[in-house]
Amino acid sequence: MKLGTVVGSLWSTKKDDTLRGMKFMLVKPVNPFSEADETIPIVAVDSIGAGIGEQVIYSEGSSARKAVLNPEAPIDAAILGIVDNVELRSR
Repeated sequence: MKLGTVVGSLWSTKKDDTLRGMKFMLVKPVNPFSEADETIPIVAVDSIGAGIGEQVIYSEGSSARKAVLNPEAPIDAAILGIVDNVELRSR
């Protein structure tokens, strides 16, 4: 799983039949150990109702397809949870 922030939503009127009814969000990956902001947002299927500005955990690849209960869907990323708090401990 990875950490990210929802930065937008995406609509598609024409898509693969296995994607009908799915909500798409733009997720910007976050590295809590770095101040650098060089990442490009990815498109992730949202089955939990995340909103713009929320921090989320997401998965990519075959794990993402399992999360939406359709291993045949052409999905590369899926939002799995909304983050309430991140706590980092110094070394």
